[in-house]
Amino acid sequence: MQKNKVRTSNSATGVRRPGIKPMQWKILLSSILTATLFYLCTGCELSSHREVNNSITSDRPEISIVINNLGMTFPSGMDENDNPYLNYIENMNGLEIKVNTPSPEVYEEKLDVIMTSGNLPDLLHTYDPVWFDQYTKQKAFIPLDDLISQFGPHLMEKIPDEVWDRVRYNGKVYAIPSLNEVVGNEIMYARKDWLDRLGLKPPVTLEEYYEVIKAFTLDDPDGNGKDDTLGLILMTNMGRSAPFFGAFGTQLDTWFERDGRLINGSIMPETKKALTYLARLYQEHLLDREFPLNLHNNLYEKVENGKVGLFSATWFDTRGPIAANRKKDPNAEWISLAYPTGPNGEKGVKNVDVIRGYNVIPVGTQYPERVIKMLDFIAADYKNLKLGFENEIWTMKNGRMVTDFDMHDKHLYRGIYQSLVDVPDPVLFKERLNSLGDFHLFDNLQTIGENLIINEFYGVPTPAMSQYDKQLSDLQNVLTKIIMGIEPLDAFDQYVEEWKQQGGDEITKEVNEWYSKHKDGGGGSYE
Repeated sequence: MQKNKVRTSNSATGVRRPGIKPMQWKILLSSILTATLFYLCTGCELSSHREVNNSITSDRPEISIVINNLGMTFPSGMDENDNPYLNYIENMNGLEIKVNTPSPEVYEEKLDVIMTSGNLPDLLHTYDPVWFDQYTKQKAFIPLDDLISQFGPHLMEKIPDEVWDRVRYNGKVYAIPSLNEVVGNEIMYARKDWLDRLGLKPPVTLEEYYEVIKAFTLDDPDGNGKDDTLGLILMTNMGRSAPFFGAFGTQLDTWFERDGRLINGSIMPETKKALTYLARLYQEHLLDREFPLNLHNNLYEKVENGKVGLFSATWFDTRGPIAANRKKDPNAEWISLAYPTGPNGEKGVKNVDVIRGYNVIPVGTQYPERVIKMLDFIAADYKNLKLGFENEIWTMKNGRMVTDFDMHDKHLYRGIYQSLVDVPDPVLFKERLNSLGDFHLFDNLQTIGENLIINEFYGVPTPAMSQYDKQLSDLQNVLTKIIMGIEPLDAFDQYVEEWKQQGGDEITKEVNEWYSKHKDGGGGSYE
């Protein structure tokens, strides 16, 4: 069996910021709440940015953009068209930017409506590669190569060649990609105080994990005399299960090379073995019985309230539910664990795709160079737009970045604009994460990066993927039923056959056509 490969992220050089000052955001932190102070502080620098903008916008050249608000909210008195960070971008580029933010719940549907409306904006941003692929093939967007060469020096510098290859069709670039700053999401965490109370060591192997999960469920690890603890918690749609599939050398919806061809992990025999392990936990009441219904808020509450002793956390959960639990219970002590190691010595979690979003310019846009210049500015000004304005959201003290958490959370909305072209800066990224407090955020990401199971297919969606994606996703519901015992383990074999018949074989054929071309030095897109 081929060993899993570890991919490291590309580094980016630091950026010089003109004028004002810096800070952050992250799509995976979109659940953080924003506060409501701000304009009570009269005369502050953020207000001055707004006042300057309002006084000089009347005769500026204009562009219109459609972007996702990521579920963010704005402090009182601000909105997507009037806030210090948008005004800063406008001032530095001499533009009036009209922003449209359709609801995230129906965002792609709204993009479809816009594309057929006959009233197109100058820029659209999508996180959906299928949407990008479909409209590119309909020749709805303009090629960007010449514009990038003339007006996008920072875009060319900071976005790797292999990423540009993935937004090329017939040799032409049709999108400015935004990059993911993280390479993976899940890391195992457990209550060390529970381990100590029960005389247990941190688990490593799957069998050791089983013993700890069993003890955390049955042996009253919190010492309150009640049967009220959960050994392991998962989420709906198999969420937070990646490390357990990784212990068997597989991941759902991930493509693996086997004998020179790519095969989808969802139908590999190793996946059935992982389901067998999880089904055992469920049958013995060691896995949260409510896991098929658990959304993020349910997981958060159960961890915060001291009901959970072990789970696959996101890298930022140490600043979320784990921190909330420690605040409620000062005796709670959490530690990261080694990923569960399977019978063949395998372990790891799935990687996150390097591309997070796509910026496209519709055919007919009158001044596309304005769009490219704006995106180039965002790529260059990581500090101000990612970190926030210096001396307002963060300061340097004794050579160390210190973040004002209230101001940081209040102005998280800046990520709506910065994430248009996220181009990671590893040095500033580490400084920023460390400035958020002693939550081991950077350490968590390093651990994840050292244990990635790489998806070998990273092209744009193939035609069959676009056609069959939803029905194959619905078909995967049977995996939850197998874990719960509603369906027998052998139902997995029937699932594999149905997956192949309902479009999976067609997708596999197209994926391997892409893979063959890629191995021979061809481009990264499926054309």
